[in-house]
This record gives sequence, structure tokens and C-alpha cells, in this order.
Amino acid sequence: MKEGIIFDIKRYAIHDGPGIRTTVFFKKCPLNCWWCHNPEGISPSKELMYFEYKCIFCKTCQLVCPLNAISINERIHKINRESCNGCGICSESCPTGALRLVGRTVTCNELIEEIEKDTLLYDSSGGGVTFSGGEPLSQSAFLIEVLKECKKRYIHTALDTSGYAPGNIFESVIDYVDLFLFDIKLFDEKNHIKYTGVSNKLIKQNLSLLLEKGRGKDIILRFPVITGITDTEENIESLASFIASLKGINEIDLLPFHDICEKYQRLGKEYKMPTNQAPPEEKIKYIKNKFEKIGLFVKIGG
Repeated sequence: MKEGIIFDIKRYAIHDGPGIRTTVFFKKCPLNCWWCHNPEGISPSKELMYFEYKCIFCKTCQLVCPLNAISINERIHKINRESCNGCGICSESCPTGALRLVGRTVTCNELIEEIEKDTLLYDSSGGGVTFSGGEPLSQSAFLIEVLKECKKRYIHTALDTSGYAPGNIFESVIDYVDLFLFDIKLFDEKNHIKYTGVSNKLIKQNLSLLLEKGRGKDIILRFPVITGITDTEENIESLASFIASLKGINEIDLLPFHDICEKYQRLGKEYKMPTNQAPPEEKIKYIKNKFEKIGLFVKIGG
């Protein structure tokens, strides 16, 4: 039986597809978007998050760390992340929860057991399970095994994806996914590489593949509205023309940026965003109108 690494399970989710859902967050993502709201899902490895406001500088973590990856000098707490192997001994020993290990290994059966706990909610609300991340397709073998088990149990499945995966991997999951929450960020390839770290060619190809297989009605596009990056006139016009040319997609969600720089600080990661400002309401309305003009149903938020 295959194993996967997840970093969270969110129950009673209402923004990740129809009805009441259980959202499972997979670790590992090939993209490194400047504005990523789940930076703890980028690395494939287990990671420590440090919550400074909870720390009482008792030095327990420093004493128990087998790799001497933690040092505390007066009221300065440092984690040598190159040395840390994510064993979790320090977080288990921390008396205040100032250290949290992000990521845990689960088997398919263990995850299905968690998902099935909410079956009554799925049945009463028309909900189901949503696989998010990170990028679930980065753990494709494990994802497919879990999807197949969900289908055996008639649990509605949604895949929240960047669309960035080799075509054969993307195609291998199509028959087991009921709904695709498909991110679309930047039309220009150079800008896509600059702000996400990867080309958008595979993304466009996989979106076209879904349409070729007649799955347009099962796609909800998701567009992150990022001030000065994705919300430019050029990008909006280009994406609108591209989506209009695809024929078959009817819906798009606008996801306004909100600042989560504290997550990056807790992970010891660089935060590249030049602004922490959410897009103004007027900009959201303008983008909504642009997409409505090409026949899309537009929703603000997931």
C-alpha cells in the first residue's frame, strides 16, 4: 500500500467545491508562487513552523534536538533548517506549542478512514472530498490510489490543482475526478516563470486535454487576483481571450490576495511579495465584468 505526505485536513470546508467538504492538503509543489497562501505545502519534506509569540525560551527544544539544529541565545530562537531532518522530537517536547511539525505520512487506508468520517455531511449537502496542497499531482501514485477508493465509496471528488504535471500523469487521474478546481494565473510564459518558477505550457496543455475529453462542465477555473502581478490589464485581456477560445468552460472563481507573510516567517522562508495590500474592490469588480463579458459565471472567493 502506498503512502503519502499531507500537512492538513480541513473539515466542514465550504469554499473548495460544492456542499460541505473535507479538504486534504498534500505536501510538495513544483511551483513556487510569490503569493502562495500555503508555503508549508511547497516542500516535499516535513518542516518546523516556529510561533514566536508562544515561545517562553525554556530551551527544551534545544536540549532534546538530536542534531543540535536549534539554538537559543537570550530571547533569540534559531533553527538551522539545513541540519533539521523533521524528526519532530522538539515539537513533541515543546510545552507551549511554539514549534509545530508540518507534514505527516499516511497510508491510503488511514486517509480514507479520515475522509469517511464525514460521509453523512457529504450525503446531506452534496459535498465530498477535495484534494489540495501543495500540488496533489506531485504525489500522483498515492493520489490515484486514494481517488479510486473514494470512487468505490461513491464519494464526490474534487482536485484543486495548478495543472502543472506531465500529460500522462494528468490524464491518469481524469476518470477518477468529478470536479477540477483549475488554477490559471498568468498568460505570458515569461511572467509565469518569473512569478511561479515554471512555464505555463503544461498547464495550458492539460486544460485543453480536459476540454478535449468533454470535461468542460466539470471545470471551475480559479484566478488569484494579485496586485501588480496577475491583475494587470494585459494579463486580464490575454486570459479572457484565451479562455473564450477554449469553448466549454463556464465558471471562474476570483481569489483576492491576502497577506500571509507570517507563515513565511514561521517557516524561515523568503517572502517575495512587494506589497501586502489586497486588491481594491473596484479592481475586483472590473475583472469580474471582464470575465462575465465572455460568458463566464464569476464568483468572488472559492
